[in-house]
Amino acid sequence: MADASVTWLTQEAHDKLKAELEHLSGPYRAEITERIAAARDEGDLKENGGYHAAREEQGKNELRILELTEKLRNVQVGTPADDGKVEPGMVVTAIVAGDEMNFLFGSREMAGSTDLDVYSPTSPLGAAIDGKSIGAKTSYHAPNGRDIPVEITGAKPFQG
Repeated sequence: MADASVTWLTQEAHDKLKAELEHLSGPYRAEITERIAAARDEGDLKENGGYHAAREEQGKNELRILELTEKLRNVQVGTPADDGKVEPGMVVTAIVAGDEMNFLFGSREMAGSTDLDVYSPTSPLGAAIDGKSIGAKTSYHAPNGRDIPVEITGAKPFQG
């Protein structure tokens, strides 16, 4: 099985996340701090909607900065090996409950602007197929209680 803590990203997706992190931790953080200071100068903080809104925005921004920092710490830029194994960064073709599906196995950040559905390694389907090879048959337990059969028919590196 692939290391679930590593996120495969295309160079484009990596650059986009890095630019977002730089914006949020630089100019946008300073802008929020200025809004908080301006609202604080208005006086009574209990009934100051602008102050509370800016503080809430600051909390969301700091959370996103932490999230991006962690993602970029555990990132692998490029594509996984084309070895026919299902691992993050692969476009998987599988027959799921009798229907053929094509999807990206990995993270939404990796997907960028593609139309492919994305399944993470921690989803029920993802956990069942992670590390499997082309031709493998497995199943996963769906939230409705049914066992869903899956057959891997293809696995190629995602090219963005």
